[in-house]
Amino acid sequence: MQALLYGVRPDPQPEIDTTNHLLRNLARTPMKLVEMDDPGFLRPDWVVTQPRLTGICGSDSKQVFMDWGEVQSPDNPMKGFFSLPQVLGHEVVADVVALGPEAEGLSVGDRVVLNPWLSCGPRGVDPMCAACERGDYSLCVSFAVGPIAPGIHTGTSKDASGGYATLMPAHDSMLFKVPDGVSDELAVFADPFAVSLHAVTRHAPPPGGKVMVYGAGALGTCATAILRELYPDVDVLVVARFDAQAALARKLGATVIGHEPALQVIEEAAAWSGGVLQASDGMPMAYPGGIDVVYDTIGKQETFEIGVRVLAARGTLVKAGVHGPTFWEDTPLYFKEISFVGSNAFGFEEVDGVRRHGISHYLDFVAAGRVDLTGMLTHTFRLDDWRDAFVALATQDASGAIKAAFDFR
Repeated sequence: MQALLYGVRPDPQPEIDTTNHLLRNLARTPMKLVEMDDPGFLRPDWVVTQPRLTGICGSDSKQVFMDWGEVQSPDNPMKGFFSLPQVLGHEVVADVVALGPEAEGLSVGDRVVLNPWLSCGPRGVDPMCAACERGDYSLCVSFAVGPIAPGIHTGTSKDASGGYATLMPAHDSMLFKVPDGVSDELAVFADPFAVSLHAVTRHAPPPGGKVMVYGAGALGTCATAILRELYPDVDVLVVARFDAQAALARKLGATVIGHEPALQVIEEAAAWSGGVLQASDGMPMAYPGGIDVVYDTIGKQETFEIGVRVLAARGTLVKAGVHGPTFWEDTPLYFKEISFVGSNAFGFEEVDGVRRHGISHYLDFVAAGRVDLTGMLTHTFRLDDWRDAFVALATQDASGAIKAAFDFR
């Protein structure tokens, strides 16, 4: 098969004269297009699929751009949960092309989306851990258990290669059939939607409350759509960096402000929510604040510092975005008794009193017309043009990219 393999010596690229550090890093990223052996069945109940569309996740982009953040930590505790080299890509719409001898519930030709977690079931761990029994697959304790090489999800294990390839293996439990009326272009959002659904439903806004979605990429856009559909009496403010993102957030019914300068973000968020800014010789704090929950899909120093300043006392800051470690001014966190919580991907979620897998909820929502993310997929590329895909993501101000994907159709 043809695949983008990460963790190898790259093909030489010319030096790029630019101040854009993402483009500079892209020129030397340890990834290249290679021919690999076709994947087999990692266990008897695995299958082989042929990707149709594979979205480029923000976490994959950060890895390709080597955008590790401001603080370089040699002590990341996640190191034991990854193995190289690896084929990235976990936002996948695919066709089933081969079935393992013990695979169940699928047929060759089924169009499916991927639930990428390499938890107990896919690894053949029996009995399952307590997290998997609850449906909290992203909290599984078996991510380093063999016979599959360490990896938390498809694309992070050297054995379970991802969707940046012409073929991709998956366990039968990791695949959800796509309803006939749901297009590939919408099905490809199942993973990021489920991520945001997990963050919003587990830290839901109060009735009639006010929330801020920090960031308007795929996670932020999905969060906005979820909030408008499930909590229609809640006011939603979105902090967007790029014009294309802002336009889509407004289409979904949110109020939108820009992302800089920081003082202006604080002032506008406070004015929108009714927060009262206290005088300060630095960045002010809204006290009392008027925002009940901040869903931070970025996770950087400046977003944390602004988020805690505009939150109400005993509000909640939800860290849903993945970025490198950072130092930040967190005094408002203790002073206003703010809850700072992490949100890790997805599993089974309760929506309208029904507990189902987050991806099942998404497919049902789309089929019923409850959520429409049309317009979020702005760019598609062939696998051969992978550098162009990441250039578009590194230059979103010029390209207008929100979500990009590899198209194998």
